Amino acid sequence: MTRPRRTAQLAERGWVGLTLAATLVVSPGVATAGAVDLFYERTVMTVADSRCGLFEAPVGAALAAGQAQARGAVLRAGTDRGTLKAVETRARNKAAVIPCDSQDLNIAAARVRQAFDGYAQLSRMTYPGDHAQWQADRASGQAARWRLQQQSTFGWNRMVFGLAGRDGANALMAVAGFPDGQTPYAARLVLRDADLTIGPYLDTRGEAVGRLPLARRMPPSGALAIYAAEARSSAGRDLLPKDLKSGWAFRFPAKAAAALASLDPREAVAVEFLFADGQGETVRRAYVEVGDFAAGRAFLQVASR
Repeated sequence: MTRPRRTAQLAERGWVGLTLAATLVVSPGVATAGAVDLFYERTVMTVADSRCGLFEAPVGAALAAGQAQARGAVLRAGTDRGTLKAVETRARNKAAVIPCDSQDLNIAAARVRQAFDGYAQLSRMTYPGDHAQWQADRASGQAARWRLQQQSTFGWNRMVFGLAGRDGANALMAVAGFPDGQTPYAARLVLRDADLTIGPYLDTRGEAVGRLPLARRMPPSGALAIYAAEARSSAGRDLLPKDLKSGWAFRFPAKAAAALASLDPREAVAVEFLFADGQGETVRRAYVEVGDFAAGRAFLQVASR
């Protein structure tokens, strides 16, 4: 916790010097810089951009995606949400009073443009996680494809989950194949209800968070929100993994994607497929690591601006 405290103290004293601190902003990656410092700087520049119009839309959107990735890195590093909120508040307050014609701000903005201009041109990104990764694809084209996806195996079954659609369309979907030929009649997305809780449930029991199975990153039943799929269809070849011949596609409501993006990256969510077996109902559950879903979703927005 020494790093978050030091950053908070610096923020309390005021702007740490854009001409120097911009070196924390210029790299879209987050692995080599202090995560809290990086989140602070990217938040300042994002808020300053919205107030002063510093960047063209693609660079501004790329910076916002980088801010979301930095936020995830802060939480993964174990920073408590109170500290994160305090750092974000200080960054927003600082950005609110920086003169738009400030020389330091304009120097920092130039460095951001240089760094994120190339990032804005990328069409694909991979966001690693503890157990799984998100793959983002924002290349243009009219063919339906996965825009942001994570794959999961549960039992003999397989699932692809994420955002899919044609150019500019990103529906939250799950596509699953069941080798025993059974047909699910419904599916639901199960995740932590942020309105009923103040943070993630991580059942560590002495283990490092990074090693926790996804099943132990879910909250108890009383803290869950459930989103039923609003549509079901046979999965098209464009969304099925290449080695699957058939499967079922389920589309979830847009508000489910927003709820997923608001979660802690260390959490997990579950997709439950419901089957009628003649004597009742059976459920097959696939887990999804939240990871950098929010950052990947923001990355897709770069293409639509």
